[in-house]
Amino acid sequence: MTSYLLLFRNASAADGYLATSQDMADDMPKWEAWIGNIAMNGKLVSTAPIQYHGSIVTAESTENAQPYKEASSVLVSGFLICQSDSLEEVQQWSKSCPILKYPKSSVEIRALVPFPIS
Repeated sequence: MTSYLLLFRNASAADGYLATSQDMADDMPKWEAWIGNIAMNGKLVSTAPIQYHGSIVTAESTENAQPYKEASSVLVSGFLICQSDSLEEVQQWSKSCPILKYPKSSVEIRALVPFPIS
């Protein structure tokens, strides 16, 4: 089985997520059901939302300002790591992801490459 990283991308405001606390509370049962389905199939490894504020480290400096945003103010707001026998199965799960109800949202799917253990 291959491990996959799903990155949840969503539009943001100038200093936080666009979703309100009420939006998040209303969406929680949808997220629980969606993640629960993956978990019940024994394919969930890990998942978590990501806090808005963070830091960016480069070779030149450490910035403790805003998170990285694409030009359209879209940023990563959470992740999920799962296992599957096929990319197609992960794509099917992703099509019903609750994040997709928001404008400019997406699920990026990337296969993880295991490090060889010596």
